[in-house]
Amino acid sequence: MQTHREALTPDALGLLQAVARTGSFAAAARELGLVPSAVTYRVRQIEDALDVLLFDRSSRQAKLTAAGGELLRSGEQLLREIDAVAHRVKRVATGWEAQLTIAVDTVISCSTVMELAQAFCDLAPTTRLRLRDETLSGTLDALISGEADLALGVVAEPGNTPGVHSHLLGELPFVYAVAPHHPLAAAKEPLKDEVLRLHRQVVAADSTSRGTPITRGLLAGQDVFTVPTMRAKLDAQLRGMGGGFLPQPMARPYVETGRLVVKRVERPTRNVRLSYAWRVATGTSGRGLQWWLKQLESPATREALLARHREPS
Repeated sequence: MQTHREALTPDALGLLQAVARTGSFAAAARELGLVPSAVTYRVRQIEDALDVLLFDRSSRQAKLTAAGGELLRSGEQLLREIDAVAHRVKRVATGWEAQLTIAVDTVISCSTVMELAQAFCDLAPTTRLRLRDETLSGTLDALISGEADLALGVVAEPGNTPGVHSHLLGELPFVYAVAPHHPLAAAKEPLKDEVLRLHRQVVAADSTSRGTPITRGLLAGQDVFTVPTMRAKLDAQLRGMGGGFLPQPMARPYVETGRLVVKRVERPTRNVRLSYAWRVATGTSGRGLQWWLKQLESPATREALLARHREPS
């Protein structure tokens, strides 16, 4: 009989993940290109080595037992660590990261990020580039938690967070805007809080999974429609589903074509200070991260990331 060290290989963990994901040994076999009896035999080998039951076979579906769920949770962490080791080895050998992940706050110009991404992919085809949408404190959290290597549009100062450096990206002005058919479009200015409170506010949810999410611009007792990104918030406001503060460069094309109306409000004008931040690993940063940081040294690039929003054709 195999020992637990012999049984718990990356391939074995991948097989268990396939059974749990598909819900049956037969479906996992089809996905992996094996016969069902081979999957059943390999799962039984792992169970025998650990002396536990990993799947409840009492119904037609293979359901994880409590022990099986714990093994997969720990196994996923183990597989991530194996990937991280491979990542570090590749970086040491070539200087280029195997993968570079960038957390991008949804107030940032998508077209500018894509132009930079295209230039990067043309230059470094061996590095897999991954972009992830984040909002508010979720942008920095993705960096601190190790899920991203670079964060663009950080609203919270990283302070003295170990291993994290940051620089100013710029200041982003916000304006209160509604669709021309929204009731507030014809309301007397400046709009007072008691008037705003009577109408639904559209807010972009903080994408953080840790700590207390940030909420901005919402009044106590106000009806709220929560969306996942700033682009979804813009879409909702264009439809007249509510009002809210939008980045002025993002709103500008729609204001110029009459699809949004900017309204003065009684509360102070909002200007948000944004930064970009990156993790500093032991030793020299990879060539991919160095490339992105070099682009961000350009004032024109930083300005474009904040200001170059265009209305879709």
